[in-house]
Amino acid sequence: MSNLHLVFGGRVKDPRTLDFADLKSIDIVGMFPDYKTAEKAWRAAAQRTVDDAEMKYVVVHLHRLLQPEMLKPAK
Repeated sequence: MSNLHLVFGGRVKDPRTLDFADLKSIDIVGMFPDYKTAEKAWRAAAQRTVDDAEMKYVVVHLHRLLQPEMLKPAK
């Protein structure tokens, strides 16, 4: 399985949180096969809205959600 990453963003209620104001207007940037590619897409999206403190973009490590056993330390 690839190390899938999701990049999305939207308007937040408070710039100090990830409490998105309107889930219907979330901007899905895309899914990416590795962190490097996802980070590049995240930077581009975040840069477009750099002057708007209420817009926030994030990278979600989907592979960690799909394979949580990989996060457990080896015995």
